[in-house]
Amino acid sequence: MSLRVVIAEDEAIIRMDLRETLEEEGYDVVGETGRGDEAVELVRTLMPDLAVLDVKMPGMDGLEAAGIITDEKLCGVLILTAFSQREVIEQARDAGALAYLVKPFQKSDLVPAIEVAIGRFRELRNLTGEIDALGEQLEARKTIDRAKGVLIDECGMREGDAFSFIQRTAMSERTKMRDVAARVLDGTLRP
Repeated sequence: MSLRVVIAEDEAIIRMDLRETLEEEGYDVVGETGRGDEAVELVRTLMPDLAVLDVKMPGMDGLEAAGIITDEKLCGVLILTAFSQREVIEQARDAGALAYLVKPFQKSDLVPAIEVAIGRFRELRNLTGEIDALGEQLEARKTIDRAKGVLIDECGMREGDAFSFIQRTAMSERTKMRDVAARVLDGTLRP
């Protein structure tokens, strides 16, 4: 499956050349625009793997668009621009760009920049998923611990027995321990 790309470049000739280069390299250009605000909407709608954004565009500049795309974790962002000043590079970094390429660029520079940006985005998405899963595990653990406390206080159970009650109930009902614990906490389940 080829990687899907949205291009946002206000100069039509550069946009056309970029599309041609990307397609020659096996990428699927699923959308293109000359405006930053339209780029954000295209990315939200088309869900590409990568957005290639120019810094200077009407409607919204590429850095602002990159910030929105990154904050919403929609796809990786590669900034393509004629500006190589350190300040612009830092702004791109702060906006969440995963790669930065200065025009005029060579095809030999473009493909590695794209692959690095897509790879970094996938790593970030995986890390975010792991963080979310750990957060859910922590919340489940807190709920179970509070439920054990209720069973200890209200039912005179020992901690091990309270845990076993929650665990056995979850297994017999084929549900999660967190759900059983929530029922203990809301008062709808007692041994």
